[in-house]
Amino acid sequence: MGIAYLDGSRLRRSLIAAADWVESGREELNRINVFPVPDGDTGTNLALTLRAVAQALAPLENAHLPVVTKAMADACVMSAHGNSGMLLSQFLLGFREALGERHSASPANVAAGFRAGANRLHAALDDPIEGTILTVCRETADAAELAASATRDFDDFMSRTLSGARTALLRTPELLSTLKQAGVVDAGGKGFVRLLEGIVRLIDGTPVASATSDKGKVVPAAAAVTQVERDRDFRWCTEVLIRGGGFPPSTELRAALRPLGGSIVVLSTDTVLKIHIHTNSPETVYEKAAEWGSVEQTKADDMRVQHDVLHDDAVSGLGIVVDSSCDLPDETIDRYGFVLAPIQIMDGERTYLDRIEIRPAEVYRRMRLGDTTFTTSQPTPAAFAEAYQDARSVAREALCLTLSGGLSGTFASAQAAVTASGLDGITVIDSRSISLGLGMLALRARELAEGGMSLSQLIEELLRVRDSSGALIVVGKIEHLVRSGRVSRTRGWLGRLLNITPILELTPTEGKVTAVDRVRKSKALIPRVLQHLERRLTPRPRQLRIGIAHADAADTAATVCEEIQKRFHPRECLVADVTAALGVHVGPGTWAVFYQIEEQGDGPQNNHSSERL
Repeated sequence: MGIAYLDGSRLRRSLIAAADWVESGREELNRINVFPVPDGDTGTNLALTLRAVAQALAPLENAHLPVVTKAMADACVMSAHGNSGMLLSQFLLGFREALGERHSASPANVAAGFRAGANRLHAALDDPIEGTILTVCRETADAAELAASATRDFDDFMSRTLSGARTALLRTPELLSTLKQAGVVDAGGKGFVRLLEGIVRLIDGTPVASATSDKGKVVPAAAAVTQVERDRDFRWCTEVLIRGGGFPPSTELRAALRPLGGSIVVLSTDTVLKIHIHTNSPETVYEKAAEWGSVEQTKADDMRVQHDVLHDDAVSGLGIVVDSSCDLPDETIDRYGFVLAPIQIMDGERTYLDRIEIRPAEVYRRMRLGDTTFTTSQPTPAAFAEAYQDARSVAREALCLTLSGGLSGTFASAQAAVTASGLDGITVIDSRSISLGLGMLALRARELAEGGMSLSQLIEELLRVRDSSGALIVVGKIEHLVRSGRVSRTRGWLGRLLNITPILELTPTEGKVTAVDRVRKSKALIPRVLQHLERRLTPRPRQLRIGIAHADAADTAATVCEEIQKRFHPRECLVADVTAALGVHVGPGTWAVFYQIEEQGDGPQNNHSSERL
């Protein structure tokens, strides 16, 4: 007996299956992504958007249909990624509005939802272009209405609708010359068809989550070989999330944004507004967005760099995965194409994803109040597996660098994920460091890869650099280390009693923390750290990179950076905030100096001597 209606439980399972099937086709969607710009991220953006929807629906096993559609809509607005994710979200929001508060939906009701979704998508665009997901969604709605008039069986209805969607997709190259020249169908439209395929596969009992259409294959990407017309579109793919209320109508919002760029898509609920725009001035977009509420999140991806990276990766290709303790700024992670695996931060029964759901300032504020005890846990193997999938979607091989295995189980989790992911070409390296020690090693890996070094040579060189580098750490308050278990309670009590601040070091062979000095007066801390650094950098390296990470100690970090530049003349001196996952353990006031010796030998000597310290 067939299915006569759609309820909350069935919609929940359908969307989770759809997310899995789109995820399995992510690489193919990225490869054929040539419009509006060939930046090779349509598959990733659709997969991430639907993954957020699936995660929001996962706990709602027996929820009624309106509860499921509301959770779907909220997840769309909060987590829509890129132009393709925003457009798909417009369709899903229209679908939800059409179903309203009904607890079950017939094929006719679902067809009406498809029509409302297609109409909302069309209305959201300033310049609707045929041959894109817009065409596929509209003609899918046509097919759904015909199917609903022919059958009341939901299985048959979805099969007929999918057939119409596939026909519409095959027509896209005839409607859009960019697709025809590249020899591909529209990537966004194909992603929508895969969404429907995932649902039909669930109904038919065909495997969904385990299906992998082309993992591991190296196929030339249309996104990589298509030439970018520099004047065809703007440079920065920009997104802004605003919280507030009483937002202007979408037509008014788009009109206000139109002078700033193109490819404008606006999503909103009663309290949240999300904007997507291609622009040459992200900061101007942020300033305009602030007029409508509190700006909570911003992102600007350089689409020309993305295309250049795709072109390079189509030839050689190395994806680099790092965990969120690397402490590289967001813009650096985006610029170099690093994929982030977030550490988990726990507050009682609630779990946050580091750098995504909680930031250092909030952690320090609550730590100062003393009413919250945070703990952390390494990224799950599933999180690493997802990161590997992201990295391998645009590269032949992937390298994962993790924080020290001597301090965390992150390295072991990353290793376990290699088998779990089912992907080949993944190498995991223990950085034996934390924070910018890990981050700078990732930067060096990217530089070596761009220099044309083979993976085996690159790994050998990274291990050499790792083993000759190190870190000196000054803890703000020893109580935080005691609470985290890094220092015994007895030693912590003595340290507080004697007003002693320890200077710690990461052991190069194990990546564990050990005390190298103890300082009673705070004024002596910077000179003493520089003295230890002087010893470790004698003779001077030919090429040296320095990183200074701090937990709410920006002034101290700036002073230390200035002194280091005068004394040691590094090629680069990075200064960064410690991520929340590390701040939980070290607390406000902590700072650290990471040195990375990239070329040994007698570099330029400066006029400072250790005797002056």
